[in-house]
Amino acid sequence: MSRERKISYFTLFIAMSSLGAMVKIPAIVGTIALDSLPALIASVLLGPIAGAIVASLGHFISALLSGLPLGPFHLLIAVEMAILVFLFGLLYKKGKKFISYFLFTIGNAIIAPLPFLFIIHASFYFSILPSLFIGTTLNIILAIVVLPRLQGIRRTKPKEVHIR
Repeated sequence: MSRERKISYFTLFIAMSSLGAMVKIPAIVGTIALDSLPALIASVLLGPIAGAIVASLGHFISALLSGLPLGPFHLLIAVEMAILVFLFGLLYKKGKKFISYFLFTIGNAIIAPLPFLFIIHASFYFSILPSLFIGTTLNIILAIVVLPRLQGIRRTKPKEVHIR
């Protein structure tokens, strides 16, 4: 894939992550959304690093749209999202698709919010789990459906357009 094409796809995934950030899952914190789906796809099509960047930017956009309810803790969440999407991309590309889905789901829905058990309170942690699990599951199910259909994009060459 050419550098220009890769940059175009990268910016497209960031834009799609912005759109996904607007599709909110009802929760006590309004930052749970469908912003990680484009990051998961980008980590497979463009590479784990690109996916990690899309994931962290997607979270920041989602947090900004919600008014940054957790303040500076959104930096921690963005780093966690980047790490999880990076690992997802690595595992998926190595052919360990089920493990990548499972790791992302458990990592994002249960392990990533663990610091808030100690930083904020146990009641916050346990109240965020159901909606976070639903949001993560929706992102993963959509990735399971979409990724096999999009993997051919990397291998296809652009068609030449002839103007007569």
